[in-house]
Amino acid sequence: MPDIPWSTPHPPAPGAEVYVMASRFETVTLTGAVRFLLKAPGIVRQVRGAPGAHGAALRARVLGRTFLTLSAWEDRDALYRFARSEPHRTGSRAAAAYTKESAFTFWTVPAAELPIGWEEAERRLAEQRTAS
Repeated sequence: MPDIPWSTPHPPAPGAEVYVMASRFETVTLTGAVRFLLKAPGIVRQVRGAPGAHGAALRARVLGRTFLTLSAWEDRDALYRFARSEPHRTGSRAAAAYTKESAFTFWTVPAAELPIGWEEAERRLAEQRTAS
């Protein structure tokens, strides 16, 4: 599966601030990476229908066993509602068994700055990693 480019399920209101999340997952094995990848389409469909979702993208590096996600939300509560709902909730619990490492970072931006680029997401994840 190639990367899933940024999509905008529900455009934010002009002038709004949006809540952004970037994540990085590394699986222990290649089998774990394939399992992660197989769950991705269902979760992408879920994001597209999630209330308060303003954008999302996935960068899959299966052979490197690494996945990056990037999403923008109306607010933190919208993101957390999504994370607690199916299929994300069950998928993330199952993924924990084959995930070696995960990292998350959050920030807000004006809606006019969407979509967020991978360079910005990776920079913020790297900063968060060195701060830990």
